[in-house]
Amino acid sequence: MFLINGLIFTLGTLALALSPASVSSRIQLTEVPVLAVGLVIILTANAVLVRSSLDPLDELTTSMQRVDPPQRSDRLDDQGNGDLRDLITSFNSMLDRMEAERASSSAAILAAQESERQRIARELHDEIGQSLTVALLTLKRAIDRAPAGPQPELEYTQQTIRACLGEVRDIARRLRPDALDLGLAHALTALCNEYARATGVSVVTHVGHLPAQLDPQIELVCYRIAQESLTNVARHARPRKVWVEAHAASDELVMRIADDGGGIIREGAGIRGMRERALLVDATVTIASGADGTEVRLRIPLDGGPAA
Repeated sequence: MFLINGLIFTLGTLALALSPASVSSRIQLTEVPVLAVGLVIILTANAVLVRSSLDPLDELTTSMQRVDPPQRSDRLDDQGNGDLRDLITSFNSMLDRMEAERASSSAAILAAQESERQRIARELHDEIGQSLTVALLTLKRAIDRAPAGPQPELEYTQQTIRACLGEVRDIARRLRPDALDLGLAHALTALCNEYARATGVSVVTHVGHLPAQLDPQIELVCYRIAQESLTNVARHARPRKVWVEAHAASDELVMRIADDGGGIIREGAGIRGMRERALLVDATVTIASGADGTEVRLRIPLDGGPAA
């Protein structure tokens, strides 16, 4: 700013010194227009140069207003001079630190969440599941020995306990996706089959060629985002058909979950959770929703191309 004003003052002084115009010790009326024109030129040039030098500051303000914690923010180009350049560099560094800290804290929170899910799933399977199994066996012996009178009530109780055991196993399976042990393709197919069986909605599943050895963290992120997307579809969209697709290109893995329902407009805790999970593997989640349905698209960068 100081340099700009100094430059304009120097140019104005040179113009006055080298021009044929002169100024009397006591300003004459005929000299006022000349001075006024010179002042207007100097002020206009000053305004134009100052405005152009402050353009990066406007871009910085716009970027600060667009910062959204669950999503990755764009960085500013290192424009400007002096203090402005230092300010832009500091802003970009702040975004880097903020996103690194957010990714670290989100990773710790989600790791703790997954650990707790696995613990609950084990307790459901090992404790409650085993107890219900023992109850079923005991009840079966009681039915075999009971007279004909109370048998209908005992058989109804047996069916109820068997249904509870099935629900406990389903909950444990959702909490701890054992299907991932067989690979992401198998896990997504099993998830879609379970969704179709539970909701009666037709699911078109297409899993293309995926790398043979995917990072377990990437597989878990894909599975959880697909799981949350299907849950949102079941709760809000009321579709007739759902599409789940996944494939690996040369440098990224793309997963798409779409439906032909009524659309999901507002972003709640579930969608925020999907965005946070995506950040763990440097991925992006885009959601397009309209009257003809909703599409969730996950893009995960890969270190190399798909394995042969």
